[in-house]
Amino acid sequence: MSIEAKLESLGVTLPDGPAPAANYVPYVQVGDLVYVSGQISKDDGGLITGTVGDDMDVDAGAAAAKVCAINLLSQVKAACGGDLERLVKVVKLGGFVNSTADFTAQPQVINGASDFLVEALGNEIGSHARFAVSAPSLPLGVAVEIDGIFQIK
Repeated sequence: MSIEAKLESLGVTLPDGPAPAANYVPYVQVGDLVYVSGQISKDDGGLITGTVGDDMDVDAGAAAAKVCAINLLSQVKAACGGDLERLVKVVKLGGFVNSTADFTAQPQVINGASDFLVEALGNEIGSHARFAVSAPSLPLGVAVEIDGIFQIK
């Protein structure tokens, strides 16, 4: 099954890659690697804001992380000239969680992105290295921001 068909079966339609909010580019390709700038938790409904451990729970944070993963794939698709079948491997994700000082479940929040990528792309392509850290605030008050490194052909 193609990646696009798998996404469709999961009810996911990739949006156009979000435009940068400042002086940077959405992705940079070096050889067969694509470095995607941080993608915030923003969907068709707008910004997904909140502080995990305060006004947002882990499940809501994980849902916001999934939105970030969808936005990452949108940027990868753009880097691949619209052909997502060129994606070879999700190499690494970096996850930032807007959370309280005493919140310690950042990995469970970023699992929202990791689990989605493995489900959508399969273990071979979707499994990746990553980090998940807390941030006292994120741009525009969003709950989650994730960047990534992807291998393409």
